[in-house]
Amino acid sequence: MKKPILNNNEVTPACGVCAHGIISADGDSVLCFKTGIRLLDSNCNSFKYDPLKRVPHRKPSKPEFTPEDFSL
Repeated sequence: MKKPILNNNEVTPACGVCAHGIISADGDSVLCFKTGIRLLDSNCNSFKYDPLKRVPHRKPSKPEFTPEDFSL
């Protein structure tokens, strides 16, 4: 099995980001075409990474500065 090519990130195999599965309506399980119903964080031998299913982390918000922060 080939490793997926990513931008310096390692992908842990999980059914939530697999190309063979669809996340169910309740969001707690995955409906897999190969193995049936599975949990989001489980994996199997037929894992194929789909980068479009990955949910990116949110960037932290910028802090609010006051004029007192810049005074000596």
